[in-house]
Formats: sequence, structure tokens, C-alpha cells
Amino acid sequence: MNRKDVQVLTESEAGRELAELAVRLARADYDYHTLSDPELTDSEYDRLKRRNQRIEDRFPHLKRRDSPSDRVGAPVSPSFEKVIHARRMLSLENAFSEDEIRDFDSRVRAYLGFEPSDSLDYLAEPKVDGLSLSLRYESGELVQAATRGDGETGELVTANAFKIADVPVKLSSEAPAILEVRGEVYMDHADFETLNERQLRRGEKVFANPRNAAAGSLRQLDPRITASRPLRFFAHGWGDVSAPLAETQSEALARLHGLGFRVNTLGKACDGLDALICQYRTIASSRDSLGYDIDGVVYKVNALDLQERLGYRTATPRWAIAHKFPAETAFTRLNAIEIQVGRTGALSPVARLEPVTVGGVRVSNATLHNADYIAGRGSDGQPIRDGRDIRVGDRVEIYRAGDVIPKVKDVDIDARPEASSAYVFPDVCPECNSDAVRDEGDSVTRCTGGLVCPAQAVERLKHFVSRSAFDIERLGNKQIERFFAMGWVKEPADIFTLENRHGPEIADQDGWGKKSASALCEAIRTRRTVSFQRLIFALGIRHVGESASSLVARHYRSIDELVAAVDAMASRNGPDWDDLIGVDGIGEVMASSLVAAFQGESRTAIDRLRAKLDLVQDAESPRTGESRIAGKTIVFTGTLERMTRAEAKSRAEAAGARVSGSVSARTDLVVAGTGAGSKARRAEELGVELIDEDGWLSLIDSPP
Repeated sequence: MNRKDVQVLTESEAGRELAELAVRLARADYDYHTLSDPELTDSEYDRLKRRNQRIEDRFPHLKRRDSPSDRVGAPVSPSFEKVIHARRMLSLENAFSEDEIRDFDSRVRAYLGFEPSDSLDYLAEPKVDGLSLSLRYESGELVQAATRGDGETGELVTANAFKIADVPVKLSSEAPAILEVRGEVYMDHADFETLNERQLRRGEKVFANPRNAAAGSLRQLDPRITASRPLRFFAHGWGDVSAPLAETQSEALARLHGLGFRVNTLGKACDGLDALICQYRTIASSRDSLGYDIDGVVYKVNALDLQERLGYRTATPRWAIAHKFPAETAFTRLNAIEIQVGRTGALSPVARLEPVTVGGVRVSNATLHNADYIAGRGSDGQPIRDGRDIRVGDRVEIYRAGDVIPKVKDVDIDARPEASSAYVFPDVCPECNSDAVRDEGDSVTRCTGGLVCPAQAVERLKHFVSRSAFDIERLGNKQIERFFAMGWVKEPADIFTLENRHGPEIADQDGWGKKSASALCEAIRTRRTVSFQRLIFALGIRHVGESASSLVARHYRSIDELVAAVDAMASRNGPDWDDLIGVDGIGEVMASSLVAAFQGESRTAIDRLRAKLDLVQDAESPRTGESRIAGKTIVFTGTLERMTRAEAKSRAEAAGARVSGSVSARTDLVVAGTGAGSKARRAEELGVELIDEDGWLSLIDSPP
């Protein structure tokens, strides 16, 4: 796959690619976690998610409201009772090369303040390709089992977990009073083949691979079906626990093994990077003889106190990473090129393929990125694939190791039909016939129709009702498309008038009835109260993703305070503007996009929406009773010697403080390390309290 390195992407190229990745990853999340029927392997999904994260790291102001890096799993199936996890079940950062593992090790050491020569132990263990399961024990008794779901809410599958032979029902008295064990449900190769043979004899569904079979077997409404399936379980971690298990990851796994859980015997403690790579190669060499599927090796910082210091990002721990195995390629015929129009107007070409199996998964679609990629040019104008373009009818090589939706890696020119012609990228939108233009320096062609383009309007509405936004159950993509086509819902405010304007008519639609229509109306009514953060995210403001929405909500606390602030900064200057762009994580591009969303017709649409809501809940106030810095705005400057800046920021935010990148009259405290310069001088000029690192440590370690 010839893709431009992240470090040389232009800002416009990065924005276009992030938009593409968000769509691909959302679809894959749903297929994998909710339907248990993915088109793509874990390795493809994880590599694309990693690229998304790297682009966001380089262009944080471009992070989208629907960023895949803030999402874990997918919504649970409505067929299962929901369970709120006591501690979130997060996913893992992924790497596909030794260089990326070196980067991970360097980041861990930098965060902890370790030198390259300092000893740092990791645990390396196989990454089993299965379904995540959390088992909760109270007083040694198994009381609850749940799938990961979206990381916060899972599916209750306790009755099914009782049917898995590797899952202990009762633990010894040595177990903590509360113990939540996490691991992977899987099926080994021999049992998988036996199951499929039995399915064939019965004329029932044959599973594509062991992972799908395990997921489908665990997520059965009838536990008797689960009992008839040969499921296994490896424990690899824990969640809620009433007492520490051990001091290291490896010792904790040994203790879980002593309590009756199966743990992977290939797990090994490794001192440093070279030992990790060696263990990766050892595990990779034994992959074919294991008898079950693994798709990589997981590395975890071994010392649990260091894990605690490193903490978590939004969706992944800083102290762990999965080193994934490479996937496969295959050749097939390109039958057509179709154009899809996204929420921001981007025209994305999609290859419709003769179905082909790649790495055990049936593939019929692939992304073609943009006009340049089809023409055989990279975003830097240089040839890719030796300048070979892509044409309808070509025999193409499909590459699946890096992305959720596969990509066309290369073209077999010798097999090209004689009558083929170069593909001409459209200059009008296929949805609304508006001009489609490509701005200078941009790699993506966009529809200029804006809100008059039905494709863009529909995608915005789909985002508005999505899980991380208003989360309106029973109002999915197909329903949005239908109601939009009927003229019932053209903007978010219309959703909250559906019951009054079209309530009886909904029940008369195909696939609906009085009960389902009533349930939809009830679901909409329950969303007339929404949190400030969800509202900001749901508005679909360009460059303002889920994490940025959280930053905005935490900074302004209420929608009224935000509106007053943006009204005062319409000219992009003044103290309110300086205050906004000073928030750590919010740059000028993101801030401009936020201000623009509250002007003109978009502001009018927001006002119409607010008029239909009962309440926009203020952001949660800082826990002032538990922290001396809660609610304060803090700036770090200079070099801290006893902790890294990243760790200092994390601790400040965990204690309820706001961390800013610039000093203003609204700054409460400046922490000045060695070499502090202009920010420290600015604090003195404004009379802002200035303390050194010792003062900072004393402040956060002392009781309120």
C-alpha cells in the first residue's frame, strides 16, 4: 500500500483522510462488535485506527467529533440487557513495525522520565483473536458476565458464561472480595472445524472463522446453544478489584492462574525493547502450531505502579500496545467505481469488486481515496504504483493489513482490457448536481452544495442521533434516510417535532407499527434533556471531535456561557478569543470552526434546536471538596525535573483543574520549571500566582 507518510501530510490532506477513516472505522465497529460479522480482520482495523491516531497527534486541531480514537467497541445489541462496567473496558493502541514499538517504548520512558539506559520491564503475551469478556466475582461467586460493548456499557451474558468450561463458577477464599477478571473468549481450530461440519449437516449457518464463531456462540439468547459450542477462555487482565492482586502484571496473572483461570503460557516478562522484539518473533514463529488464532503480541509495562502513573488516554492505556502481525493480499476484478458524498461534502471514490477472500474475510469493496490515487499520483504529486492508474475492468491487488475497508494496492497492467479508458473524476456532485471543486493544496474534491446537498444533510442527521451524540434509540441510519426523503426531518430540531407532526403516520410505515412508533417517540422524549458535552458533539462542528467537545464543556461549563463567549469573539480577537485558544488542546483552526458554528444560519438552527429541548445539563462541577486545584486554570512552563509535563497535566486534570497553554488574566496558577521564560514573566506582569515544582508537588499531595 503506497500511502503518504503522516509526517509529510498537509493539513488539508490530513482533514480529508480523517473524514474517510471515521466512516470506515464506524462501519467496522458495528460489523465487528454488534453484528459479530465483520468484513475486516482485527489487524486491518487496528492498523487503520493507529494511522488515525498518528494523524490526530500531528494535527490535534483537526480531530473530529466522531473520532475513532475516542471510541471503544460499538453499541450493544438491543436483544441483551445492558450492563454498565464498573471500570471501562478499553481497547489497545496498535503497531505494525518494530519502529512503532521503539516509538512506544520512547513515549513510555519520556512520560515516566526514564533514560534509555534505565531498566524497564514489560510483559509480552499473545493477542488472542476472540471476544472480550468481563467476569465479576463477589465473595468468590460468579455473579455477572458482560461483553465489552462500547467500553462503558456491555451485554449481560452471565447465563452463557456459566456454560464455558474454562470459566470458574466459584473461587477459593484467597480471592479478593470483589474481583472482575477480563479476558478473551475464543474457539480453537479443531473445535471450529467440528462445529462447522455439524452446522453443515443441520443445514445451518457456517461460520467464516473461529472469532466469528466464538462471538456468535457467546451472544446467544438461549444459553443451551452456547453450551453446545466449544468455547474457551484466556484471562489476561482485570477491572474492578477490592484489593491489589500483585505488584506486577506477570505476578497478577500468576495469581489469577492460582485462582483457577487459564492464562496464556507464552506470556513472558521482558527487560527492555530488544527482549520484546525477540519474544514477538518467538511467538510469531509458533503461530501456526498453537491451535487457535492470534493476531499479534501485546506488550504491557509490567510494574503496576508504573501503569498507574502512565494512566489512560480517552480510549487506550498509555502503558500497553499490541504489535500486530501482517495480513494478506489478493487479486480480483474491479467492476465499478462509485462516488460517495460525506457529511463535509467530500467526494470519496469506492471500488466495487468481484468478491474475493482475503485473510479469511470476503471482500467486495475497497477505498480509492481520491482522484490522485486513482490516477497513480501521491498527494505530493509523485508517482505511486510506478504511475499506473486504476481503471474499471482492471485486475487489482487488494491490501487489507492496514485498513478497515481494504484498499487497492496495485494493478496488473498485463491483464488490463484493451478497451479500457482512464477514469474521469466527476466535477459535479452525484447527489445534488452542485459543482464539485478541489481547492488548491487540497487532495479532496468537495461538493459546494452545503445544506442543499441531501447527502451532506443526511450524514449530519445521522451523526446527530449517533451513540456519542444524542443517542436516540430506534432512530438509525435507515430511519433517518427515510424520514429525510419524506420531508419529515430536515434538521435536528425537526426530530423533536416528529411525534406531534407525524406520530400516527410513523406507525403506518413499512416495518413499523403502533408499538415501535410509540417506542421511538418515547426515545426521542427522553433525549430532550442532554449534557452540554453531548450537545456540542452532536452539532457536528468541523474539527470539534468528542474529546474537543469535552474540553469545551469543561472550560465553559454551560451552553449559555459558551454562547456569550463566542458572541464576544466573533471578530477572532479580544480576551475571550485568547482564553479559548489558550485551552490546552484547542488551536486557532478548531476555535474558528467553533465560533463560526454559532453564527449565521447554523446559529439559527442551533437556536431552533435549543427551543425544542427541555434542558442542556451543565458540565459537572469540579470536586472542590477533594482537590485544592479543582476549578483552577493552570499553566505549566519550563522543564519539570520530578515528573514529565504530560504527567503533570494528567494529574492536574484528574484533580479537576483546567490546563491552559497560555497565560492570561484568567489564569489562576503558573507552575514554572527550570528554564521558564516568557510565560513566567507574563504571570508576574499580571499578578498571577507563580510557584516552582516543589510547590506544585506540595500542592497536589496535600489534603484540601
